[in-house]
Amino acid sequence: MIRWAKAHGESAQVEVDRQFFDEFDAIVENDAIGAYNFVRDHKKRITDPNDIYLEIKQREEARKAKGFPPRIAILPDWHFGDEKRYEEEQAEKKKRSAKRRRKKPKKRAPKRASPAEAAIADSQLNSAPTHEEGSHQ
Repeated sequence: MIRWAKAHGESAQVEVDRQFFDEFDAIVENDAIGAYNFVRDHKKRITDPNDIYLEIKQREEARKAKGFPPRIAILPDWHFGDEKRYEEEQAEKKKRSAKRRRKKPKKRAPKRASPAEAAIADSQLNSAPTHEEGSHQ
C-alpha cells in the first residue's frame, strides 16, 4: 500500500510538473516574442535608413574579393542624398502639374470657314431647290 501511495504521489507530481512547464513554456514564448519585437523596433529607431546602402556596398566588395559576379551595380558617382533630392524634385513636378490641371482652359473662338468655303455655303443657302430636287424624298 505504501508503494501504491508513493507511485500515486509521484504520478501526481509529474502531472503538476507537466502543467507547470507547459504554462512556463507559453510564458517564455510570449517573452521571447516581446523581446524580439523590442530589439527590432530599437534597431529601427537607431539605424540610419541610408546605412543599407553602405552594407550593400560592403557585401558587393566581399563578393568581388571572392571572385563572384556582382548582384547589383553601384553607380560610381552615386550618393544617397541624390535619392532625397530626386524625390523632392518629383514632388515639385507633381505640384506644378496639379496647378496646371486646376487652371480652367481658355475657350477657343469658333472656327471660321475659309473664304472659298463661305462662298459655296452662301450660294447653297441662296439657291432655292428645284422641282426635281424637292421630289426625291
